[in-house]
Amino acid sequence: MAGDRLRDSAEKVPPAGEDFEPPGRSRLHPAAPGFARLFKKLVRTFNRRMVQRAAAVARSLHRPPRRGNDGPRPDRRQAILLAAEKLFAQHGYHVVTIRQIAEEAGVPLALVGYYFGPKHELFHAIFAHWGHTIDERLDGLRAVRNDPADPRTLPRIIEAFTGPVLALRASAEGEYYALLVARELYHATEEADRVLRGYFDPLAEAYIDALHIALPHATRSQVAWGYQFALGALLHHLNDIRIERLSRGENTRADPAVAPTLVNFIVGGLRAALPRPRSPQKKAQSRRQTS
Repeated sequence: MAGDRLRDSAEKVPPAGEDFEPPGRSRLHPAAPGFARLFKKLVRTFNRRMVQRAAAVARSLHRPPRRGNDGPRPDRRQAILLAAEKLFAQHGYHVVTIRQIAEEAGVPLALVGYYFGPKHELFHAIFAHWGHTIDERLDGLRAVRNDPADPRTLPRIIEAFTGPVLALRASAEGEYYALLVARELYHATEEADRVLRGYFDPLAEAYIDALHIALPHATRSQVAWGYQFALGALLHHLNDIRIERLSRGENTRADPAVAPTLVNFIVGGLRAALPRPRSPQKKAQSRRQTS
């Protein structure tokens, strides 16, 4: 049939660049020559486009990789963690929604739950991520030679306690985490208590024990009060914004340059609140001077 012969002709289409001559022209319908010319034109156009496409593919294989927006895919889990850290530090845990975190991170809403589950688990994951900073403070404490007779012992303990936190607050990557610690952990919430027990209570216990060794004349309960007062001074320094106004613009909030002043303040407060008992000889000299 004419249709079968036409399919046979299509199967014998020559490659691009060769002349096309439809076979069996005399046996086709009189209108076949015009159709053959049209078919020949379509085949040549198709072959030419296929050659162009193949060349484009070949060029793309040898093209150097793009940079910028076509670079490696961003870590979306890390983006969610950083977004939550920032928003919790700025606005508070209970105010921020999962939708706001997703928008800040630039990810689909469902992805937050996929990686972290409920909001309180995301809150906990932030502190797990920064757990190494607690290890650094404990390492600094272990490096202190705790000699109660050495007047440099107490300042060194306080430096190990405050120094890493102040450095973290002054860094671009740790700024929001330091603010989050100062803002959220001392609210009476279930989420904060869980983080305190898991991460910060062991740190506090270690520093209270070290302070008790450095101040052996005080009871451990007295030293625990001293630790709490020292912690309050540190956290207020991290979170305070009024100092610029109160100093009439001369001071900068969370200024790391005032770290020695903060250490001296805490050390002076501990020594004043927990003074060493005077020896009997000094007491006798004091009585003679007043008589």
